Amino acid sequence: MNAETPVCQLLQRQDADYRGWLWVAPPRDAWLEGGEGVLLAADQAVLAAWRQRGRPALSPFDDDAPAPPGVVLFWPKAHALGEWWLLWLCARLPAGTPLQVVGENQGGIKRVLKVLAALGLGCRKVDSARRCTLFASSLDRVALEPDAAWTSFEAEIGSERLTLASHPGVFGHGKLDDGTRLLLEQLPAALPATGEVLDLGCGDGILAAWLAHGGHGVTAVDVNGFAVEATRRTLAANGLGGEVLAGDVFDGLGERRFDAIVSNPPFHQERAIDYGPAGRLIAEAPRHLRPGGRLVLVANAFLPYPDLLERAFGGFEVLADDRRFKVYSARV
Repeated sequence: MNAETPVCQLLQRQDADYRGWLWVAPPRDAWLEGGEGVLLAADQAVLAAWRQRGRPALSPFDDDAPAPPGVVLFWPKAHALGEWWLLWLCARLPAGTPLQVVGENQGGIKRVLKVLAALGLGCRKVDSARRCTLFASSLDRVALEPDAAWTSFEAEIGSERLTLASHPGVFGHGKLDDGTRLLLEQLPAALPATGEVLDLGCGDGILAAWLAHGGHGVTAVDVNGFAVEATRRTLAANGLGGEVLAGDVFDGLGERRFDAIVSNPPFHQERAIDYGPAGRLIAEAPRHLRPGGRLVLVANAFLPYPDLLERAFGGFEVLADDRRFKVYSARV
């Protein structure tokens, strides 16, 4: 079976014996999913794909860490997240474990040289092709702990002040996104005063916390395991309750229905534009809304969501438009 993604095509041509190795934060790729080794990822869609094939798949929040013969780390777009993975691997796996780091040149893989040097880990270039580069090193104990990556910051929304937990790789890391702020400004008038609200793509938990603070029953879902943990920490930091679940869009919610769904949906998969999650969110939202329920979402103004909303709901309205972002609303 041929690899589908450039980074996996580069790995496939290596002479290395990857049997039993740990694949860390890889993309979706049939060659990997049908091959050897163990997955370590925070992306619920990737975890689900491996488990459906009967492949071993772990989350960084699982208690048991394997002791593999080697590790391949797929360098992410968010460099701070790549650095966190390195710290986690150094803290949890035996010193001396062979490490390979692979990524696209445009995604900043060459920065790995400086990152590894700063951690006191040696590094050598193994190969390059398909505009990707592969480096080799080995794990060792370092002075920094991965938990140090968790931070918090304060966000003011109207008269409210909320504490938000933040982690590299979570949308809005360390700041309140402008689009989310615009969405929050519309929610008091757009939502019923009470009821059950689903926050899809919860990120650091700002929407979930604002909703819970206002007395709504909140269910928050994100495909990113770091976002799930960040939202749980955000709710706890503000003394708020709510249900927080890991899942890919509506997966895991069954036939549950809500009075409203709110979202600032992603449209990137690493560096590539991907309307898939947002398209699924809009298309499937009517099945998860109670009669009279409303979907309220914010998106970059250039994104083609009006057509999707028209097909799914038969109509929509624009609640706000600041030329950068638009807030849409649609009812069932």
